[in-house]
Amino acid sequence: MPGTVLLLAASPVGKGCLVDAASVLPVLAAVSPAVLSGTDTANVVELADPLEPQAVLTRLRAAATAPGPLTVFMTGQLQLDRRQRLPHLALARTTPATVRYTAFPWHWITEELRLRPPGTTTLFVDLHADAETWDHLIAHPLTAGPSAALYGRIAPPPPRRTVAAPAYMRAVATILRSGWRPPLPQLHQQALTRVMGDDGRTDLVLTPGTPAVPPQPRTPTPTAPPPLPARPPVAPADAHESISAAVQAGRHGEAAGLAGQQEQAALRAHGPASEQVLHWMEVRADLAMFAGDAVLSCRTWLTIATTRINAGQAPDSPAVESAVDRAHHQWGRIDDAARARELGPALADLRLSVPGRREGALDHVQQQLRQLQTQA
Repeated sequence: MPGTVLLLAASPVGKGCLVDAASVLPVLAAVSPAVLSGTDTANVVELADPLEPQAVLTRLRAAATAPGPLTVFMTGQLQLDRRQRLPHLALARTTPATVRYTAFPWHWITEELRLRPPGTTTLFVDLHADAETWDHLIAHPLTAGPSAALYGRIAPPPPRRTVAAPAYMRAVATILRSGWRPPLPQLHQQALTRVMGDDGRTDLVLTPGTPAVPPQPRTPTPTAPPPLPARPPVAPADAHESISAAVQAGRHGEAAGLAGQQEQAALRAHGPASEQVLHWMEVRADLAMFAGDAVLSCRTWLTIATTRINAGQAPDSPAVESAVDRAHHQWGRIDDAARARELGPALADLRLSVPGRREGALDHVQQQLRQLQTQA
């Protein structure tokens, strides 16, 4: 099955830039798609210094829903938003004051990749962080979710008035240009070896299943760091695998039925507003989107958002914002004017308290509702 490769390089324009992210793209682009993806054939999508978070989300979502293996090569810098202290990938227009609105939230990555079949998703990242974000990441390691393998490094801020080079990603690209793709852990270690100088490094190293730790360049037989504490799974892994297999085969009804069964089991075990139940509701909403049922997907996301708010979650929390944004997105895909008019007022009510990161979202809903009324 053909693979998909997403090449993403992003950094702010001007004095806030920490790394020349886009400089590595020509080296990556010189690698054959088959070697980049590890498949016989592959589709390659390149994003160089994107301006808008929604543009990145659209490309990532398309890549995440494509069948076959997905490999993401990401270069850039991380910054925290001032309100929620969450890491974001800085884009061309990002400044410290506008991170929340102009950068790409890291948690959107985990959300878009969560339904992919296990073992089919790999991220290679070469990221730099400012001092504040660096301290945060030491205490809160970066992850890509349970279904994606995350390799790479996060580098501390370079000296003042210096723009760093994406040395790790350039090493990965140089190794791949040989025409051979080593096993991924080996590729990762080879790239690290090339960028670790004699003076050592303080980079945070990202390896699947382990916390971000500084490398040990001089240790002949390094002891593997202890694994992250086991986190109770939200749902059985085998259920996700069965659902993913059904979706890939086009058996959308079967996939929805399996998710519904898991939701009912979670409801009996944990209660109606539990994270376990909400997780399976989110899965059902995504499955409806995959099946082309925008009405059901929108309605389910609206219910999820309302449930979270009624349970006391803040309107600007990532989970609530994401639910409303996804409901809004699906509402815009409803072809039946009557069904759109039915769901529009509920979406408008939510937008009053959850305006989201995209300027003018409430105005858009209200304008669309006025147009729909003329179609009655």
